[in-house]
Amino acid sequence: MRFDYDTLAPGIGYKLMTATITPRPIAWVSTLGKSGVVNAAPYSFFNAMGHSPPTLALGLLADPVRGFKDTARNILDTGEFVVNLVPERLAEAMNMTCIDAPADVSELDIARLTPAPSTHIHAPRIAESPVSFECTTLSAVVTGPQQTVVIGRILAVHIDDAYVSNVERGHIDTPALELVGRMHGSGWYARTQDMFQLDRPVWPPKG
Repeated sequence: MRFDYDTLAPGIGYKLMTATITPRPIAWVSTLGKSGVVNAAPYSFFNAMGHSPPTLALGLLADPVRGFKDTARNILDTGEFVVNLVPERLAEAMNMTCIDAPADVSELDIARLTPAPSTHIHAPRIAESPVSFECTTLSAVVTGPQQTVVIGRILAVHIDDAYVSNVERGHIDTPALELVGRMHGSGWYARTQDMFQLDRPVWPPKG
């Protein structure tokens, strides 16, 4: 069956995308508001976009009535944010930060998480997360009345020593991170331990 997006209600189009573009990595974004409140929220329209310069992208969706969440508004206002990754052991805490708390309430307090200072920006990291990317906004593209894509330049990444297997070669014990991804529908997530490997094919040489 074909679905033409020009004729679809936005909510149906959203469901079709989120039900099929899976699993999606989760950007657990922490920011610092102008009032000094630390906000945090998960975003699953997220991925790495390049390595030279190192960039990642976030899709920020606004509620038609309430507008952008505090975290998204802080990104657009300050140009600073930290993308923290979510291991399974922190899935419940991550879910707590989805709450529609008032702007003057920190989701980190609600989820009993610890802000940790960043090196290059004012926005703090989430101390409990094993991987945190400090970012500044490289560009922001308004893609619709209720959505913006933010491309962030990564200034530094903090990785828990326990998962760094070779510093010089940049080798990380990725399976040990036990990261989770976003799946279809409300509240569905995936573990990332069930993996398989394929060798990349090489075109035969001439002769």
